[in-house]
Amino acid sequence: MGKPVVITRTDHTAATLRRLAAQSDDTDQTRRLLAIAMVLDGAARGDAARLAGMDRQTLRDWVHRYNQQGVDGLISRKSPGATGKLTEAQMSEVRQWVLDGPDPTIHKVIRWRCVDLCAEVQRRFAVTVARRTVVKWLRRWRFTRLQPRPYHPKKDAAVQEAFKKTSVPA
Repeated sequence: MGKPVVITRTDHTAATLRRLAAQSDDTDQTRRLLAIAMVLDGAARGDAARLAGMDRQTLRDWVHRYNQQGVDGLISRKSPGATGKLTEAQMSEVRQWVLDGPDPTIHKVIRWRCVDLCAEVQRRFAVTVARRTVVKWLRRWRFTRLQPRPYHPKKDAAVQEAFKKTSVPA
């Protein structure tokens, strides 16, 4: 049998913790508060953990976190995730590419697609990024998926105007 869990923080009673659990929007925090309230009422660590749906060791870890940080310490923290593959300067450069559009003579495309941007990032920065990552960047920059009407790169505006003058209206 393990050692009893010692709760050193005395600013809340078991009834207060239950009231806080009822008001909480975070279900995980609610379970943890109820488990700690059971321990304060004198329940064994194993029983309190089982009723809260966790392991004895997990309850012990949450009690330690409660002792250090209080009720707010029982909220699950979101992981920061992996660091980005590009620096902030490189990201702003990619954003400017999207704003400026591709150069048809260099890039051989008339509008950027996600796969084209992936290839350009690979070519310029020697970093491989997934198409999904580029989609997330575009969404973060609040770019829409609206695409301009396609045009032929060799179109001649003068020929179009001459055609409009000679064509018969319908």
